Amino acid sequence: MARVVGCICTSHAPEIADAMTRGVQSEPHWAPFFSAYPPVRAWLEKIRPDAAVVFYNDHGLNFFLDNMPMFAIGAAVEYRHEDEGRGIPALGSYPGHPGLSWHIMESLVGEEFDPASCQKMLVDHAFAIPMRLLWPDSGLAPPPVVPIAINTVQHPLPSTRRCYKLGQAVGRAIESYSEDLKVAVIGTGGLSHQVEDTHASAVGRGFDQLCMRKLVDDPHALLHYSIEDLMETAGPEGVELILWIAARGAMTGAVRELHSHYQAPIGNRAAGLLVLEPVRGARAS
Repeated sequence: MARVVGCICTSHAPEIADAMTRGVQSEPHWAPFFSAYPPVRAWLEKIRPDAAVVFYNDHGLNFFLDNMPMFAIGAAVEYRHEDEGRGIPALGSYPGHPGLSWHIMESLVGEEFDPASCQKMLVDHAFAIPMRLLWPDSGLAPPPVVPIAINTVQHPLPSTRRCYKLGQAVGRAIESYSEDLKVAVIGTGGLSHQVEDTHASAVGRGFDQLCMRKLVDDPHALLHYSIEDLMETAGPEGVELILWIAARGAMTGAVRELHSHYQAPIGNRAAGLLVLEPVRGARAS
């Protein structure tokens, strides 16, 4: 049977791709951010996941305001990164795991979720930047992936509680998959940021760090925040926290923190990194 071997939550700011393209990772502003990832890569090389389920948000590459599914799951053989209009260079293509994708979709429908199924799917910076950070050009290749896009653009958005329940259902689906797979779960986006208006570049360090702590040992505390609460406290784009919440939900048992990093500001936002590992034999909280 398949099992979740860990959860990684990481930011996906377009500025990160620009820094990688310009080769400025060692400059003072960027060095703390990029130096947080080698320990995660070493952990990935140690556990060598057979597949990765990635919760992310589409920025208009596949879906737009006139057709925005609440949840969409890729079931393709390959996912190609393309620029959604920000000038980000193509960061490659990623192999899919159609068997796991269809199993997750069927399991979710059985639990009364109704995801859109995408047999053709492009991925944007929200997917490609974390994959490049975790699996850079040199070294270990990324495993086959299952992209799960969650609507953070067109209101109404799914609630924190709905996203957590989605993650829980995905975790159960993974555990019921018949193949012996080690699956890493990835949540991208966040943390607090606002890219427009008078409060652009404002970040909420205290709230961000609270959320990172609660994701470890008390994720249910975050489910009391409404989408409106997140927008007011973390900025309109801070609703991307629901992607981290969904990924945390897929960890069906107790967890321990292996690694974390927080930095603000990175460009016009805060950047976070959190790695969780299951505590085998412990009950879920």
